[in-house]
Amino acid sequence: MVELPSAVLFACTHNAIRSPMAEAMLKYLHGRHMFVDSVGVRRGVVDPFAVEVMDEIGIDLSRHRAKTFDDLEDECFDLIISLSPEAQHRAVELTRNNATDIEYWPTPDPSLFEGSREQRLQHYRALRDLLFKRIKERFPPLPPPLF
Repeated sequence: MVELPSAVLFACTHNAIRSPMAEAMLKYLHGRHMFVDSVGVRRGVVDPFAVEVMDEIGIDLSRHRAKTFDDLEDECFDLIISLSPEAQHRAVELTRNNATDIEYWPTPDPSLFEGSREQRLQHYRALRDLLFKRIKERFPPLPPPLF
């Protein structure tokens, strides 16, 4: 049986694209079995393209409200997954005096790409698919109950 952490925090630069997408995906897969949250180093606003590509797979990101590490009410996480270099540095600072595990998953920021609307959406979809693949590998689905 897979042992899942009880609390996971995803972190990126603005909590506007990468970490909210990852939070929503892990909640979709395991939200009843663990606490999942996300933050940014700096506060952003949820990106409409992120909302759109998540909606394509049936996950609603429209109600996400960006927050920062400073907004955390509780810093007791079993695992922090940082998705940008800035978030990795902040996660290391945050966990300097506790036993929280940190994983660094370098992920591209799709908002940096230019082009037509459809070309930009393709970068967001690629990020979504990359994150979903990593999350399913790291947190495999639990087997159904035996009874």
